[in-house]
Amino acid sequence: MEKDRLFTMIDEAESRRVALPAIMRKVYTWMALALAITGITAYGVAHSPNLVYSIFSSRWIFFGLIIAEFALVIWLTSRLHRMSITSATLLFIGYSILNGVVLSSIFLLFTTALLAKTFFICAGTFAVMSVYGAVTKRDLSSVGKLLFMALIGIILASVVNLFLKSSGLELIISYVGVLVFVGLTAWDTQKIRAMLANADIADETTHKIALLGALSLYLDFVNLFLFLLRIFGNNRN
Repeated sequence: MEKDRLFTMIDEAESRRVALPAIMRKVYTWMALALAITGITAYGVAHSPNLVYSIFSSRWIFFGLIIAEFALVIWLTSRLHRMSITSATLLFIGYSILNGVVLSSIFLLFTTALLAKTFFICAGTFAVMSVYGAVTKRDLSSVGKLLFMALIGIILASVVNLFLKSSGLELIISYVGVLVFVGLTAWDTQKIRAMLANADIADETTHKIALLGALSLYLDFVNLFLFLLRIFGNNRN
């Protein structure tokens, strides 16, 4: 009996060891797909004069899209486990498209060269911090909680600066934002691996966790990119 139990435990451990890398690849594949959809959508909208006019000529439409983004991501993260994997995937794709529509303005405000430079710097930074989060033995939970509180501070400061319109405060927020999302990238990677570490097989529940992880890393990447873009755009001026 004891021997059978030992062999069962060994088989389970081996299954987890094999399953985790495959599921993590799925996380990054979904994240990369979402980024590609967002980028293509943003580029397409930015190069359509009619769409640009329709979206950015009215504050109600633009801010309505932003509110819809927040509502969709909150809905997706809070109800993911109750959805089918097909519904969750379609909502994730829908969010990527909606975010691309909102972010289309960056193609109107910045040069293609600056966008490309920022993207590659962001991608390199993201990759390094994600690898760190995956391999480090240090528990990043306490750091993650501090980063989350700092993120709330950034949001509040950004709202205040909508009225102050201070370029100095905006630059400070951007630098702090880069540090926060660099740290969150490592923390989220570690959290995702921890949630998926006990997965024996790639069932629907595991796929949903992977999709939620892809969404978290997608948001980390996009926000890191935007804060870096503000810094490089400001230095250009």
